[in-house]
Amino acid sequence: MTDDPIAIVGMAVEAPGGVATPDDFWTLLTEGREALTPFPADRGWPVHELIDASRRGGATPIRDLGGFLSTAGTFDPEFFGISRREALAMDPQQRVGLRMAWRALEDAAINPDDLAGHDVGCYVGASDMRYGPAMDEFGEHTGHLITGTSLGVISGRIAYTLGLAGPAMTVDTSCSSALSAVHLAVQALRAGDCDLALAGGVCVMGSPGYFVEFARQHALSDDGHCRPYSAHASGTVWGEGAGMFVLQRRSAARRDHRPVLGVVQASCVNSDGRSVGLTAPSQDAQTRLFRRALDTAAADIEMIGMVEGHGTGTRLGDRTELRSLAATYGAGAPGRGPLLGSVKSNLGHTQAAAGALGLAKVLLAAEHGVVPATLHAEQPSDEIDWAATGLRLAAEATPWPATGAARWGAVSAFGMSGTNTHIVVSVPDGEAA
Repeated sequence: MTDDPIAIVGMAVEAPGGVATPDDFWTLLTEGREALTPFPADRGWPVHELIDASRRGGATPIRDLGGFLSTAGTFDPEFFGISRREALAMDPQQRVGLRMAWRALEDAAINPDDLAGHDVGCYVGASDMRYGPAMDEFGEHTGHLITGTSLGVISGRIAYTLGLAGPAMTVDTSCSSALSAVHLAVQALRAGDCDLALAGGVCVMGSPGYFVEFARQHALSDDGHCRPYSAHASGTVWGEGAGMFVLQRRSAARRDHRPVLGVVQASCVNSDGRSVGLTAPSQDAQTRLFRRALDTAAADIEMIGMVEGHGTGTRLGDRTELRSLAATYGAGAPGRGPLLGSVKSNLGHTQAAAGALGLAKVLLAAEHGVVPATLHAEQPSDEIDWAATGLRLAAEATPWPATGAARWGAVSAFGMSGTNTHIVVSVPDGEAA
């Protein structure tokens, strides 16, 4: 932690269930809604064939449920000075990312047009979701596909459109991509690489391939519902979404009279290294990460009121994470530690965007003084002894009492790349930090 930490001064969110604003997101969370729907019918996916094949092929049967963005095909190209032909060739992740950047800046009371030529960074977590036709054939969109489907152009498109002159990076560490992007933005601001930064993540699926892969690996939910930290967890469910934040030094936020949504007290990243398998999580790596984040933030366990976990609902992932959390955040007095939850129970696993949506949940929960319920968690996992630890599972909406200074929370995201991220934030009670 430094004397001039990084503040979050703007936020934008899109998620399944018609969520287009942070207020929409908070309503979904407080209502305890599960925003899963049948597969979209407007993407040309062979859904019924895949479902039938999964039932015949010895895989976990694919259920006709997922967390899909209803706004994925909605875009106003003229607003951003983009032709209709080029817009059609753009990965929807570019479109959503551009929209999120604009809204996050508006939320921070910043006119995006005022940023051209300034040292503003742009860090976006995203993964290749296989959008568009192959580039080795001539077609209607030839000439625009190389930029339209390039992963690196997701951040570059934002920087180009807004004229941002700071670093622009698209970060792919699979499911930890968004928090990895936030971590890099925090480091860039501290190093003076930029004065203001956009950071977050986006995920829009161009194919149902992840459902097929996880069905074959028997890591897909057998009933189509994501049950993080539950005794009945059977696998994950895939979803889509986006979250974007505006970051700057706290002293600059005060100078510019911007309300502070939260302060990044610690931002830490490590790798599993060699574990039991390429995509298998490491309990030792996660435990080291949590402890380093707490040390960096100079925070005692008792200060952390909420931990938004990775919580995918897979047996291996949840078991590893719960044991790591019990060894760190559960080391306090029994029943008095942080409340644990996962927004994946509402939205499914939003992949590269997961950490951004988890961070948005923590900020909103701290602002409103309530930790929303994690769905399907009435019977907690038996992988840890809950009664013997300080860790508590937020199976119902629970008040988060004010401390008179700030509420502190943490959020995790772990990638099958092996990259683990953990961020500790504080949210001032009712006024700018």
